[in-house]
Amino acid sequence: MNLDTLREFLIAVTSSVVLAALGLVLVQFLRRWLKRLIRSMQDLHEERRQQLETLVHIFQWAANILIVGAVLLMIIGHFADITPLLASVGVVGLAVSLGAQTLLKDLIGGFLILMENQYSVGDVIQVGDVAGTVEQLTLRATCVRDLDGNLHVVPNGEVRIVSNRTKGWSRAVVNVGVAYEEDLDRVLRVLEGVAESFARDAAFEPQLMETPQVMGPVSLGDWAVTVRVMVKTQPGKQWDISRELQKRILAACEREHITLPYPRQEVLLQS
Repeated sequence: MNLDTLREFLIAVTSSVVLAALGLVLVQFLRRWLKRLIRSMQDLHEERRQQLETLVHIFQWAANILIVGAVLLMIIGHFADITPLLASVGVVGLAVSLGAQTLLKDLIGGFLILMENQYSVGDVIQVGDVAGTVEQLTLRATCVRDLDGNLHVVPNGEVRIVSNRTKGWSRAVVNVGVAYEEDLDRVLRVLEGVAESFARDAAFEPQLMETPQVMGPVSLGDWAVTVRVMVKTQPGKQWDISRELQKRILAACEREHITLPYPRQEVLLQS
């Protein structure tokens, strides 16, 4: 290698390293700027903030790999023809991708879940036959704890249809079966009184997003007329509200001597 060739090589390597350093600094600057932007959003939920910061870290990681890989290829290209190397890398990458399709599917699914904010840690969701609280969310899998305490690990690539029960707002629905012999208008007035008093309760009013509504009849069963009390609640509060409403409705029906029937059989004995 003569002096001119060595000088060209050093200049090329130096320029490549400088470009890589500038690229890494730019990526670092963008990461810090994005994190400051995310933290400056006052109305952003804490779990959503963590998700966005995770996406920023993923962006930095991918950008750093691309920059370093491109610089290494540029430097190697000064020593030898990298066309065969690129071809072999492409073949190896294809083989790896074919062998790791499930893993790539899970990673892409996790990235989309985080980016679209479909659900986050603390949400109550249902994925297929699995329902419970999200305890951990990574790029590869979602960990869901069900009511019995079982922890289910759901690969993100398997999340096709997900029901989020604590997203934005929730609704408590209480169906009340009333005997056919009862005066339905009177029953509705009693339930409306329960709903109004419940909406004025200082302990539960902050959890309600609207006044409870009484609807009925919603169905005619074999032994009961079904009326419905429902109310829009803060996310995740529908179960507490539903339990309290049922307790107050039961007490009001007992106080007003309203019969709440249940399935039973009557046997007639003839002598």
